[in-house]
Order: sequence, then C-alpha cells, then structure tokens
Amino acid sequence: MEERITIVLDNQDILSGVCGANDRNLKVIEGSLGGRIAARGNEIRLEGVDEQGLRRFKSIMDSLVAVVREGESPSPEYIRALAESAAPEHTEVPDEAIIHIPHGFSRVFPRSGNQAQYIRGMRSHDITFCVGPAGTGKTYLAIAEALCMVLSKKMRKLVLTRPVVEAGESLGFLPGDLAQKINPYLRPLYDAMESLVPYEMIRRMEETRTIEIAPLAYMRGRSLNDCMVILDEAQNTTKEQMKMFLTRIGEGARAVITGDTTQIDLPKRVDSGLLHALSILSQVEGIHIAYLNTADVVRNPLIKKIIQAYENEKKPSP
Repeated sequence: MEERITIVLDNQDILSGVCGANDRNLKVIEGSLGGRIAARGNEIRLEGVDEQGLRRFKSIMDSLVAVVREGESPSPEYIRALAESAAPEHTEVPDEAIIHIPHGFSRVFPRSGNQAQYIRGMRSHDITFCVGPAGTGKTYLAIAEALCMVLSKKMRKLVLTRPVVEAGESLGFLPGDLAQKINPYLRPLYDAMESLVPYEMIRRMEETRTIEIAPLAYMRGRSLNDCMVILDEAQNTTKEQMKMFLTRIGEGARAVITGDTTQIDLPKRVDSGLLHALSILSQVEGIHIAYLNTADVVRNPLIKKIIQAYENEKKPSP
C-alpha cells in the first residue's frame, strides 16, 4: 500500500538548505527512495512509497535538518550516504567513520562498509594502503582525512606526491618551476581538495607551506615528521621507489598510499612497487590495507557498469 508524508519547516533558510539549489537534494533522495517528492511553500511531501520508505525519509530529513541548522550545505554524496545508512539492511554510520573538516563545505560520509573500514584504518595506523578501481573514493577520502588532520592542527602539514610516468617526457624539460611542472600530475588531488574546502583556504595553505607538492623522485633523502603524506597512483611506482617512500615516514607522521592495480603504466619487465609492497607488508604490524571494489564506486553510477564491463571482458569464455 502506497503511503505519503508531509514535513513542515517554518524556517525558510532551513527549508532552502534541505532542498538545495533547484531542489537538487530532494531529487537525490527521490532517486534513492523512489516515490515522488514535491516542495510547496514550507512543506516537503513524499508519496508513492511503502511504510518502510516513509521511515527512511523521516530519518533522512531529521538528519538533514540537523546538519543545515549547524550551517552546513549537504552535498549529494552526503545525502546518498544518509539514504544508504537509513536502509533496513544498513546500520547507522558510526561517528568515528565520519570526517569533519574544519571550515569545510560539509561532512564526508563513507558510502560503504569498506570505505568506513578504510577511514578507521587511516586513523588507527601510521601507514595505510588503499587499493581499488577508479571511482571508489580512495583518493577523495584520503584527501578529506588529511585536510581534517591538518586543519584541526593535529598534523603540521600535508604532503602530496605522485610518481611521474610519462612516455618521452621528463620534468626537467617541462616549463616553469617545480610546482608548475608537477601540477598537471597532481590535478586530481587538487580537484578533491577544491570539492572539500574553499579555494582561498587551499591558496593560504600553499603560501604557508601547510600543503606541499613534491614529485616522488624528489622525496629521496627527506624525513617527513608530524605530517600527513599521500602517495597517489602508487601502482606506477617501482619497487625501489616504494621502499624509498615508505622509509621517508618520520616521527608522528601518517602515510596513505592509494592505487589501482588494474592501471599499471610502467614499462614491461618493471615490477609495480605497490604490488610488491602488498605482498611483503600484509602481516607487518602498524600497516593497514584496505581493498575497495566496484560495489564501492561513488562517482556517476555509469562508472560501475563500465568497470564491470571491462572486468567481464577479461574473464575467459566457458
């Protein structure tokens, strides 16, 4: 039997924050729950769902109202996470798996149990590896946790690094200073930061060197203390580069190494440092290894289908 429910909000600012621009938030909820949602005046109405759907809607709206009252603007990812946590087969997302970034746009919620374990692993281990296909949030969550630690003054700085694997080019022949040369390779990391905190904050952190960008090749000889270090695209490190990076981690530092083992761009006969590290470090105390898969994809839902299509192509015919 189809049911309906109407939520009445007397505060116009709260109503606007809950609905989002052009009712964007309501459309996300509608896509997650089904049914039909309409906002008229100060009322939000859901109809065309069963009693369980009504309970989920009420739970989502209560959480949204609470977040908006705190001055935050809920993101679509946050709302989808609320919808999933309100599903009967899910339990509420524990607070220790939610990332609160000071002065950030919104809280960051894990979208799956694997992502929640990944976040907890980053907080309880000095070194965390995260392996998974594109779109699973491995880099995004690492950046969010790093910004949280740095902006809350728990860490001194954030160091971002990535191997440069480019046929026919080297950094020395690219124009500009070191930051300008490496910037294109670190663009995905900046995209993640700009979706989490205002650009002006990122610029100030760069000016004060609270954020540092460094090509992996330039890390040799350094000792990184009291900082968050993120090595992205680690599948394209060599065994020697991975060993060099891991031995840079100094006192009070934490490192997150992310990679996709299906996208190795190293020359033939060169072993991936990420694969080698996973094989020899899995039993080392103090190291956490998180594995994400297509079920954890959080980008456009089409990405999950694309990844599955490529995986199916590799399977031999029966």
